[in-house]
Amino acid sequence: MDMETVNNVMCQLTDREGTALEAPLYLPQDAGPQQLQQIVNELLRNEEKLPYSFYISDEELLVPLETYLQKNKVSVEKVLSIVYQPQAVSGSVQSQKPVLSVAFSPDGRHLASGSGDISVRLWDLNTQTPLFTCRGHKNWVLCIAWSPDGKHLVSGSKAGELQCWDPQTGKPSGCPLVGHKQWITAISWEPVHLNAPCRRFVSASEDQDARIWDVSLRKCVICLTGHKGGITCVKWGGDGVIYTGSKDCTIKVWETSQGKLIRELKGHGNRVNSMTLSTDYVLRTGAFDHTGKIYSSREEMKKVALERYNKMKGNGPERLVSGSDDSTLFLWEPAISEHHRTHMTGHQKTVNHVYFSPDGQWVASASFDGSVKLWNGVTGKFVAAFRGHVGRVYQISWSADSRLLLSGSEDSTLKVWDIRTRKLKQDLPGHADVVYTIDWSPDGDKVASGGKDGALKLWMG
Repeated sequence: MDMETVNNVMCQLTDREGTALEAPLYLPQDAGPQQLQQIVNELLRNEEKLPYSFYISDEELLVPLETYLQKNKVSVEKVLSIVYQPQAVSGSVQSQKPVLSVAFSPDGRHLASGSGDISVRLWDLNTQTPLFTCRGHKNWVLCIAWSPDGKHLVSGSKAGELQCWDPQTGKPSGCPLVGHKQWITAISWEPVHLNAPCRRFVSASEDQDARIWDVSLRKCVICLTGHKGGITCVKWGGDGVIYTGSKDCTIKVWETSQGKLIRELKGHGNRVNSMTLSTDYVLRTGAFDHTGKIYSSREEMKKVALERYNKMKGNGPERLVSGSDDSTLFLWEPAISEHHRTHMTGHQKTVNHVYFSPDGQWVASASFDGSVKLWNGVTGKFVAAFRGHVGRVYQISWSADSRLLLSGSEDSTLKVWDIRTRKLKQDLPGHADVVYTIDWSPDGDKVASGGKDGALKLWMG
């Protein structure tokens, strides 16, 4: 063996799926992540040099190969398998203020984020850099929501104002929408199968009111009043009603022509934190599907969206699941009864987020007890618990095919869980602090996350 090969180590670069990038190659032992970045960019012939992370046996490589080999007592004669993973970290752009909300557009082609630096950003997914930085809010941007036709983006702030943006230009569509007296907690758009193009959305606030706004008229058209505590979550259902969940432990159901209260769902022993509908995925994506078809008329878009909604809903009613500070979930069928169908128990602490899978077959719940639980989406029966996080789990998100579940935690990691095997499929480390917000793109091949470290990260599948 000559001296050159002794000082080098044979490495096999692979992507996350295990596909090899060319044949194994000898790398100098003093090569670290920066040299590996250059090599991967060259081998992939990237015109724009993209940043990558590298993992050996699920541990991120942050040191030269030599240091890793010595520390882990790995023989130089073995072929070292190194997994490369693209990512975009924009901490410097985000002014080190927390990223509080991320959301992909309904067609999956665009990404928006809301930050503690009082800006909204629209991202170029090809270069993984900000396309537009949208300014106009007076305080932290707490939530953002795309209209299901993809034409509008609305953001809500800690100061209580809402702003509508044109995603094509990054410019505000009119003046801020003012009316709420406290911070905005959630935003939900009227489904496109009920009204195309999208004009109306509902906002929820700590001020105990929800407001329906018309973006064409640029004003509030209905105020939904009656809760005795701040409203924490809101959903505009596929059959036209609005659901609001509150700190007063109740969920109220409203009709949307005059804003009349239809019914009240009672049962939780503490504040309601999160709600999810069995039709969430089709309500979010409207007429957009995996084919990427562009619709020429609003009538066609509305028709396709209605077909997708009806197919998803089937013969049964739209199902609602709520999660609470009382550590439990309830499964409801609000169109049929104000009484819950199933009381779902098992978490030890606050249930912070609940989310139906795109196919409606599963419900996942994220809790401050550090676990993620999986439930049957039709019966509410407990199926499995995913354990691995060592801190509160703030949010969850599903892959478009309902086979994988993503969770983001206080422990600074994202984890991908396999629904079939009920096991951890992948760890996505990289954040330096709490992960507050995550989203899996509706087209299934991108994941975005944001957190306390001010970084927005993007993983491309």
